[in-house]
Amino acid sequence: MRTLWRIIAGFFKWSWRVLNFIREFILNLFLIFLVLVGVGIWLQINHASAPADVQRGALKIDLTGVVVDKPSVSNKLSKLSRQLLGASSDRLKENSLFDVVDAIRQARDDKNITGIVLDLRDFAGADQPSLQYIGKALRQFRDAGKPIFATGDSYTQAQYYLASYANKIYLSPQGAVDLHGFATNGLYYKSLLDKLKVSSHVFRVGTYKSAVEPFLRDDMSPAAREADSRWIGELWQNYLNTVSANRQITPDQLFPGAQGVIVGLQKAEGDTAKYALDNKLVDQLATRANIEQLFSKTFGWDKQSNDYHAISIYDYPLHASTQDNGNIAVILANGAIMDGEETASSVGGDTTAMQIREARLDPKIKAIVFRVNSPGGSVTASEVIREELAAARAAGKPVVVSMGGMAASGGYWISTPADYILASPTTLTGSIGIFGVINTVENSLNEIGVHGDGVATSPLADVSTTKALPPEVQQMMQISIESGYKNFIGLVAKSRNKTPQEIDQIAQGHVWTGSDAKANGLVDALGDFDDAVDKAAALAKLSQPQLSWYQDEPGLVDMMLNQVDASVRATLPAAVQALLPAPVAEVMSAMQSQPGMMTKMNDPAHRYAFCLTCGQVR
Repeated sequence: MRTLWRIIAGFFKWSWRVLNFIREFILNLFLIFLVLVGVGIWLQINHASAPADVQRGALKIDLTGVVVDKPSVSNKLSKLSRQLLGASSDRLKENSLFDVVDAIRQARDDKNITGIVLDLRDFAGADQPSLQYIGKALRQFRDAGKPIFATGDSYTQAQYYLASYANKIYLSPQGAVDLHGFATNGLYYKSLLDKLKVSSHVFRVGTYKSAVEPFLRDDMSPAAREADSRWIGELWQNYLNTVSANRQITPDQLFPGAQGVIVGLQKAEGDTAKYALDNKLVDQLATRANIEQLFSKTFGWDKQSNDYHAISIYDYPLHASTQDNGNIAVILANGAIMDGEETASSVGGDTTAMQIREARLDPKIKAIVFRVNSPGGSVTASEVIREELAAARAAGKPVVVSMGGMAASGGYWISTPADYILASPTTLTGSIGIFGVINTVENSLNEIGVHGDGVATSPLADVSTTKALPPEVQQMMQISIESGYKNFIGLVAKSRNKTPQEIDQIAQGHVWTGSDAKANGLVDALGDFDDAVDKAAALAKLSQPQLSWYQDEPGLVDMMLNQVDASVRATLPAAVQALLPAPVAEVMSAMQSQPGMMTKMNDPAHRYAFCLTCGQVR
């Protein structure tokens, strides 16, 4: 019997040792694989950063996704992802505006680049000031004597805006130019909150501070409707004027209104491509095969790739930056303003303030260009940034603010210490107002038989989301909001050399375009990023300005994690929505596009300077 047990025990003993050996062997192989992958990625990144030979041909601007001031995934990792996985509409979701412009300007002086092809079928859009800035670079390219061609199966409004800068626009015979105007569309959920018995305590100052209206109403207020109609109309008119001038036609010919489009389509018997050609929106109807033949004659044929000679803007190597030798710091505030550290597509109060501090303490830095593209957010975080910017100016370093697509509410708050503020004519700014929101669910819990109770030494201590908000706390919140608004208009009045009463008349949460802001004295001049750099150089008396971009470069692990996060965010919502009924999917999409009302709210005092409608134009 003992012998039998020894045999059985020996069998299990050696089996366990074999299993351990196999486990360790597999884990070691996996570790070696990870090391090799890491080394390969590192070599790919270094290789992607190294200058490459550019064959004579076209620069193909085949943008995928959107253009923003500051992408959440670094350009190096985007290039690596393209090389390893190939390009797709789910990758490269964000492109750096400044990288795009730098590539076009470098190509203008590059003898190997003989023209540009705008292949914008996967381009999702950008705010209007960004489109204007890219358009400026395209115009400079054309003025250098190099041609630009645009090709597409169809054109969205954003795609067509850039295409209008081309010498010649090609359109598929089955395509269309989709011009329809601009609109805003937000969700209002007062009835939902009532049904859920959620108590929303809203505190605000400003007739036009519409960011809190979703909590209070089921539709847009008349005051907000009137104000938004004015500035969105200005944006559309600016679009029409710019594009029609590029195409050398009238704005009415470009877009004759909804009824005019219907009449034109009836004449063309519903043929959208013919309508575009007849109205000079495009120059020629051509299939992809026709386009390929035309471009091969212009740029030559590459037998190796079986395509015309061209290099993608993603593969076009940019010259090395001069960050180490820069004398003008460029600091980007892109996204909603939050307390704490920076996250993807948001401005971290602590992160941005630290970057400004580094620039202030760096003896090589003689001036700061602060690029603001934000709808605002936390008052506390905005003040942290403003204080550090004021300290930089007090240290003798000129500060110039360059406003992007929007610099509203908190975005304007952080701009106030500047020596000089420039905005695009279509920048959305102002929205000088402040609000607070505290939601409590005591009635919701009561409905299901859950009740909150307790004792407190003061009504001010008895604050909980599960209890009704004490009247004393409500009074204190309103006093705090009114004080914050008074502080806000005081900061603006001091920086703009006006009285608080004068600022109050143009504040009240009113959104202004850059042109109106200039007329109201909220900005010093209309201009783009180049003008801001020139102004900073002039104030600092620099004969040879060089830019130093203050952006945190992630490490290899951070880059890989960011890419995984970006991929999940890009693909998961679509995958989930595909399983939902169409109306539900549309609501989810609308909620995702409504910027920052819940996810960005982390102000410790519950005070926000935020423009909700500024990010909803489509």
